[in-house]
Amino acid sequence: MSAQIHHPTQSKWRAPLLFAGVALLFVATSQIYTADVALQYLIFGLLSAVMAVGVNIQWGYAGLFNTGVMGFTAVGGLAVVLVATPPQPDAWAAGGPRLVLALLIGALGLFGVIRLARALPKGPQRGWAIAVALLVLFFLFRYVFDAAVAAIEAVNPAAAGNIGGLGLPTLLAWPAGAALAALAAWAIGKVALGLRSDYLAIATLGIAEIIVTVLKNEDWLARGVKNVIGINRPWPVPREIDLQRDAEFVAAAQGWGMEPMAASILWVKVLWVVLFVVVLAVLIWASELALKSPWGRMMRAIRDNEDAARAMGKDVTRRHLQIFVIGSAVIGFAGAMMVSLDGQLTPSSFNPLRYTFLIWVMVVVGGSGNNWGSVLGGLLVGWLWLIVENAGPQLMHGLTAFLPEGGFKAHLIASAAHMRLLTMGVILLLVLRFSPRGLLPEK
Repeated sequence: MSAQIHHPTQSKWRAPLLFAGVALLFVATSQIYTADVALQYLIFGLLSAVMAVGVNIQWGYAGLFNTGVMGFTAVGGLAVVLVATPPQPDAWAAGGPRLVLALLIGALGLFGVIRLARALPKGPQRGWAIAVALLVLFFLFRYVFDAAVAAIEAVNPAAAGNIGGLGLPTLLAWPAGAALAALAAWAIGKVALGLRSDYLAIATLGIAEIIVTVLKNEDWLARGVKNVIGINRPWPVPREIDLQRDAEFVAAAQGWGMEPMAASILWVKVLWVVLFVVVLAVLIWASELALKSPWGRMMRAIRDNEDAARAMGKDVTRRHLQIFVIGSAVIGFAGAMMVSLDGQLTPSSFNPLRYTFLIWVMVVVGGSGNNWGSVLGGLLVGWLWLIVENAGPQLMHGLTAFLPEGGFKAHLIASAAHMRLLTMGVILLLVLRFSPRGLLPEK
């Protein structure tokens, strides 16, 4: 009886205490290092928390094992380039009409092949007809598309060489990133969601690699590995240089006893934190409403027993596609936020370790199926990921102080950069051993 009475109390205070503990970590970081470093860690944690909530929507609500987080993050980042960068009129004049024609040929051609496949009876003739149609479509598409790409990439390749964007405010690119990621998820889900969970993981990981490879190689789209810079114009928050030129801000900073440059850097990061907190709060509010609604109960019923849900008349495949699209949209939104924060799109920086494995660690550590657990995991694991990078070499120097110089000591110090991987593995093992359902389990 005492255990039954104690359990609700423990559950009631567990989340506040854990969040208070994470808050103390950021406060300690500001004291050991600087407030600027602590804010940088907090921004990273908040951004990671948004991605973790997106993954939790897919896995915690419906049991979909999506290992293509990196791909949807990259698609969201691409939306910022297409929406917030200045347009390239010369590039559009050189190859824009032909590019649009090629895309129309591809879309209408695929639609025609699908209609052909549905119209013909099953048999060898159907297979040959589809193969011939696809082959003709491929060569026709490439004939029009390649010429358009060559013309676009030849226009000012040192500074542009791409189609540019719409020149709109960066904040408008965030919902556009969600929409573009949702569209990609719909196309992927129509093909891959019929697979078993392990095959779905392999398929989504492969598709994510394909997306990043396309971004690296298609210069006409986002300059490939040459990167796109200066895409925060206008910025969602003031720029440091603008604040330093503002007489009122300079006077206020001096009144606080701060140097204007340092004050401007700190204030801009505070504004980013406020903006990201607002986004995360709205996301959590909407997610909690959805989870507690009849729709959310239906999704969890499908997750727990698909056969029983089908017997009750639920369209499991359709619901899986729906939740896959919603979760990917949240990830794409976070990808757009990240590119806006960085001010540039660097396709070579997208890797599964950072944008898939680390986000999954956050979800597992925080507690899958619990939105607040994903937030906790994003903040905690995000803090660990960055603090180990700074504290790892210092710790290794201290641990190897008694060893002679050179040789083994030099090797350990040089390997300190890899301590973050070891730390993530140890944290994941400890949580799975002592709290298999995460720090904040699903109720």
